[in-house]
Amino acid sequence: QVRFVESGGGSVQPGGSLRLSCAASGFAFSKAGMSWYRQALGKEREFVARIWFGTGYADSVKGRFTISRDNDKSTVYLQMDSLKPEDTAVYYCNTLPARNDAWGRGTQVTVSS
Repeated sequence: QVRFVESGGGSVQPGGSLRLSCAASGFAFSKAGMSWYRQALGKEREFVARIWFGTGYADSVKGRFTISRDNDKSTVYLQMDSLKPEDTAVYYCNTLPARNDAWGRGTQVTVSS
Protein backbone atom coordinates (compact mmCIF):
# COMPACT_ATOMS: atom_id res chain seq x y z
CA GLN A 1 0.00 0.00 0.00
CA VAL A 2 1.40 3.36 -1.05
CA ARG A 3 1.68 5.73 1.90
CA PHE A 4 3.02 9.23 2.49
CA VAL A 5 3.60 10.75 5.94
CA GLU A 6 4.41 14.45 5.93
CA SER A 7 5.94 16.28 8.89
CA GLY A 8 7.84 19.42 9.84
CA GLY A 9 5.15 22.04 9.46
CA GLY A 10 4.47 24.77 11.97
CA SER A 11 3.92 28.47 12.52
CA VAL A 12 6.62 30.95 11.54
CA GLN A 13 6.95 34.66 10.97
CA PRO A 14 7.42 36.10 7.49
CA GLY A 15 11.01 35.63 6.40
CA GLY A 16 11.40 32.48 8.46
CA SER A 17 12.31 28.96 7.38
CA LEU A 18 10.92 25.45 7.74
CA ARG A 19 12.06 22.06 6.51
CA LEU A 20 9.35 19.59 5.60
CA SER A 21 9.90 15.84 5.40
CA CYS A 22 7.84 13.14 3.74
CA ALA A 23 8.38 9.47 4.47
CA ALA A 24 7.16 7.28 1.62
CA SER A 25 6.46 3.56 1.56
CA GLY A 26 4.76 0.89 -0.51
CA PHE A 27 6.59 1.43 -3.80
CA ALA A 28 10.11 1.57 -5.27
CA PHE A 29 11.00 5.03 -4.02
CA SER A 30 14.37 5.30 -5.74
CA LYS A 31 12.72 4.64 -9.10
CA ALA A 32 10.02 7.29 -8.74
CA GLY A 33 9.85 10.98 -9.29
CA MET A 34 8.60 12.85 -6.26
CA SER A 35 6.76 16.10 -5.80
CA TRP A 36 5.35 18.52 -3.25
CA TYR A 37 1.95 20.14 -3.49
CA ARG A 38 0.06 22.55 -1.26
CA GLN A 39 -3.52 23.53 -0.66
CA ALA A 40 -4.52 26.81 0.92
CA LEU A 41 -7.88 27.19 2.64
CA GLY A 42 -10.60 27.57 0.04
CA LYS A 43 -8.27 26.96 -2.89
CA GLU A 44 -7.38 24.01 -5.08
CA ARG A 45 -4.29 21.94 -4.48
CA GLU A 46 -1.32 23.26 -6.48
CA PHE A 47 2.08 22.01 -7.54
CA VAL A 48 5.08 23.32 -5.59
CA ALA A 49 8.19 21.36 -6.52
CA ARG A 50 9.39 18.14 -8.15
CA ILE A 51 12.55 16.07 -8.22
CA TRP A 52 13.37 13.51 -10.90
CA PHE A 53 16.49 13.81 -13.00
CA GLY A 54 16.66 17.38 -11.82
CA THR A 55 14.34 19.69 -9.98
CA GLY A 56 11.49 22.01 -10.90
CA TYR A 57 9.53 24.64 -9.01
CA ALA A 58 6.40 26.69 -9.24
CA ASP A 59 7.20 30.30 -10.11
CA SER A 60 5.80 31.44 -6.78
CA VAL A 61 8.46 29.53 -4.80
CA LYS A 62 11.42 29.54 -7.18
CA GLY A 63 14.56 30.76 -5.47
CA ARG A 64 13.08 30.30 -1.98
CA PHE A 65 12.26 26.57 -1.76
CA THR A 66 14.57 23.62 -2.35
CA ILE A 67 13.45 20.03 -2.87
CA SER A 68 15.76 17.11 -2.13
CA ARG A 69 15.54 13.39 -1.47
CA ASP A 70 17.27 10.59 0.40
CA ASN A 71 16.67 7.30 -1.40
CA ASP A 72 18.17 5.28 1.47
CA LYS A 73 15.48 6.67 3.78
CA SER A 74 12.68 6.81 1.18
CA THR A 75 12.21 10.42 2.20
CA VAL A 76 11.74 13.63 0.25
CA TYR A 77 12.36 17.05 1.79
CA LEU A 78 11.29 20.61 1.13
CA GLN A 79 13.48 23.37 2.53
CA MET A 80 11.44 26.55 2.64
CA ASP A 81 13.22 29.88 3.18
CA SER A 82 12.06 33.49 3.05
CA LEU A 83 8.54 32.36 3.81
CA LYS A 84 5.65 34.65 2.98
CA PRO A 85 2.08 34.76 4.31
CA GLU A 86 0.88 33.47 0.94
CA ASP A 87 2.85 30.26 1.56
CA THR A 88 0.32 29.36 4.27
CA ALA A 89 -1.22 26.01 3.30
CA VAL A 90 -1.30 22.31 3.99
CA TYR A 91 1.67 20.71 2.24
CA TYR A 92 1.54 17.24 0.72
CA CYS A 93 4.01 15.00 -1.03
CA ASN A 94 3.26 12.44 -3.71
CA THR A 95 4.88 10.73 -6.63
CA LEU A 96 5.31 12.37 -10.02
CA PRO A 97 2.75 12.10 -11.50
CA ALA A 98 0.63 12.05 -8.36
CA ARG A 99 -1.20 8.93 -7.23
CA ASN A 100 -4.64 10.32 -6.52
CA ASP A 101 -5.61 7.39 -4.31
CA ALA A 102 -2.66 7.84 -1.96
CA TRP A 103 -2.65 11.38 -0.57
CA GLY A 104 -1.39 11.66 2.99
CA ARG A 105 -2.73 13.95 5.72
CA GLY A 106 -0.27 16.69 4.90
CA THR A 107 1.47 19.10 7.24
CA GLN A 108 0.19 22.59 8.03
CA VAL A 109 2.43 25.58 7.38
CA THR A 110 1.29 28.93 8.72
CA VAL A 111 3.22 32.13 7.99
CA SER A 112 2.00 35.06 10.04
CA SER A 113 3.30 37.95 12.07
